[in-house]
Amino acid sequence: MNSPGTDQRPSPPVTAGGGSVPAPADDVIPAQPLLMRILVRRYVYRHPRAWGSVCLAAGSWLVILGTILCVYGFWWGAGLMAVGALELWIAYRLLIAPLPLRVRELEQSRARAVDDSAARLRRIERDLHDGAQAQMVAVAMKLGLAREKLAGMIDGTAQADLDRVLELVDTAHRGAKGAITELRDLARGIHPPVLDQGLGTALTTLAAHSDVPVELAIDLPERPSAAIETIAYFCAAELLTNVAKHSGARHATLDVVHAPGLLRLRVSDDGSGGACVEDRGGLAGLAERVRTVDGRMQVSSPPGGPTVVTVELPSHA
Repeated sequence: MNSPGTDQRPSPPVTAGGGSVPAPADDVIPAQPLLMRILVRRYVYRHPRAWGSVCLAAGSWLVILGTILCVYGFWWGAGLMAVGALELWIAYRLLIAPLPLRVRELEQSRARAVDDSAARLRRIERDLHDGAQAQMVAVAMKLGLAREKLAGMIDGTAQADLDRVLELVDTAHRGAKGAITELRDLARGIHPPVLDQGLGTALTTLAAHSDVPVELAIDLPERPSAAIETIAYFCAAELLTNVAKHSGARHATLDVVHAPGLLRLRVSDDGSGGACVEDRGGLAGLAERVRTVDGRMQVSSPPGGPTVVTVELPSHA
């Protein structure tokens, strides 16, 4: 486990076709004391819990063994105790010290998820109020006028204006169809019905309707949870939309692989690359959504392209 010190500088922000997002924090080794940087190799931080457990077991055994040796007069046992204490300290730095930072990250992710849910509910309410509800009110009013004219014709108390009645009914019919379309689009935005047939079918349909030709490669031996499927679908939809709108690409590739415990989605294109995204932009919002389920997004988009965006999600949220 011993090694020279490692570079602790964080990775710079990276850009994507249609925008840029900060490099994921998971790829950055947290700031550590000098002794940790000298003793611990970089790969240890890929599996800190496993290595921390090993150090905890080894340190405990060395401390116990050193204590026994000292009791029987073998003072060199104190050296074993010192090494064991160092192992225990490394275990503490790997297992316990990161917990407060992790708690803060989870609190921030939860706050972002709550804010995102509240914003979505407000948008749904506004769409219903200003769109479908307004159209249905207009439909009801027009049908009411048509009913009054028809009633007057039946009672013989007024001359029926059949052309006006037909116009009102026709307008109401068009309004009802428009309201149905808006409600269908709104429901699709909440949960695309095609996802009921599985993520593979949904992504195939999405790629088929893309404005840019998409080469599809899907390897999904089993289905992830419904929440992960929904996030993966909307990630793919947003990324393919960015390719069509901003990258100037002539071809795109969508790869989806489900390994044990991990769903990996990658969208690449042959566009110009080197684009930037404003704060609160589409890719920034996408990265926030991915983080809410403890996922991460890696983006590479050098000037001149190609652009590659990789989204990694847990299999179950």
